[in-house]
Amino acid sequence: MLEELKRRVYQANLALVKAGLVILTWGNVSEKDDETGYIVIKPSGVLYDKMKESDMVVVDLNGKVIEGNLNPSSDTPTHIEMYKAHPGIKAIVHTHSFHATARSQSGLPLPCYGTTHADSFKGEVPVTRKLTKEEVENDYEKNTGKVINECLTGVKDIYACPGIFVNNHGPFTWGENAFKAVENALILEYICALAMESKAINPHLGEIDKFLEDKHYYRKHGKDKYYGQKEER
Repeated sequence: MLEELKRRVYQANLALVKAGLVILTWGNVSEKDDETGYIVIKPSGVLYDKMKESDMVVVDLNGKVIEGNLNPSSDTPTHIEMYKAHPGIKAIVHTHSFHATARSQSGLPLPCYGTTHADSFKGEVPVTRKLTKEEVENDYEKNTGKVINECLTGVKDIYACPGIFVNNHGPFTWGENAFKAVENALILEYICALAMESKAINPHLGEIDKFLEDKHYYRKHGKDKYYGQKEER
C-alpha cells in the first residue's frame, strides 16, 4: 500500500544527501497520507547508499508499524506529535546540517537580515526552549515534538515560517509534500550560513526593514503574488 508515497519519501531522503544536508544516517524525511492518516518515514540508522525504496516504513499516528520490516526512524514520535498538532503539515524533514544545527545549538532564533530569508521565511525562525531532565529521560522524542508544538502555539499560518530550531539539537522543516519540506531545509541551511557570514562582516547588522521583508515575502506567497509563472514548469 501507499507505493507512490513510499517512492516519494525515499527519493526525498536521497535528496537530502544530494543537497549536502546530511552525513552518515543523520536525517529523515516523512510524509503523511491524508486518506489513511498513515505516515511513511525513513528507517532508523540505515545508510543512505544502502537504503531501498522498499525499506520505507509505514506507521499510524500511534507509532504502530503498519508496513515494513525495519524499525522506523527514532525521530518518528517527534514527527507524529507535529502531525497531530498541525493538520496542515503534510511532510517533515529533520537534519543535522552544519549551519542550521549550529544555530540550534546556539539556542538563538534566526532574525531576518535580508531578502533571501524573506523570500521563503516570514520573520525570524524560532527556537524552542530547552527540554527538562524529566522530558529527556521520559519519552524524549515525543517530548521533542511537544516543545516544537509549544513554540508554535498561536501560529496561524504554519507555512509562513516553515521551520524551527530545536534547542541544543537541530532543525526541523515542513512542507506541502516531502520535496517541499526538503527544499525548505535547504533554504534554512542557506540563510543560516548567510546570517553567520553577514554578522561576521558586520557585527552591528540589524534586521531587514519590515516593508522590504513584506515585499519579498508577499510577492512570492501573497494573494497577489507575481513571482514565477502561473503554471509549474
